[in-house]
Amino acid sequence: MHAHTTTATTEAPSGGFPPFKAETFPGQIFWLGITFALLFVVLWRIAGPRIGGTLMERKTRIASELARAETDRRAAEATSAAYETSMIEARTKARAMAEQNRESVIAQVGREEAVADAQANEAVAKAEARLNQIRAEAKTHIEQAAREAATAIVARLTGDIVSPEDAAAAVAATQRAS
Repeated sequence: MHAHTTTATTEAPSGGFPPFKAETFPGQIFWLGITFALLFVVLWRIAGPRIGGTLMERKTRIASELARAETDRRAAEATSAAYETSMIEARTKARAMAEQNRESVIAQVGREEAVADAQANEAVAKAEARLNQIRAEAKTHIEQAAREAATAIVARLTGDIVSPEDAAAAVAATQRAS
């Protein structure tokens, strides 16, 4: 048994995994160099420019998008400033209109007060004139009644009949004394 195992170990080194065989190292290194050089040339001449072109295209596109974003930002700021300006103008105009309306209302109230005062003064003047007329009529009636009363009193007390002129003179003298 022991002899049989020694022959098996002597046959194993002749087979094995080819990349681990020392006899194939120079061929492997040669083909590795050729494959590496070929891969390097393909990457350098074909893939490199394509990658560089793609990177340049992306860089250009990013720069143009940044420029457009900056332009849009400036336009938005200008629009915002215009909006703020128009809002300030609108507020100023609204305040001016409110002030104008307030002044108009005050003027209208003033005119209406003047008309009302004029009408009130006219009504007061008419009432005073009417009152003076009523007073004058009342005074005339009172004087008439006083004359008649004086004539009746004198007639009753003395039995004499007094003329209307004498009665009027007596009433006038009494009014001056009071």
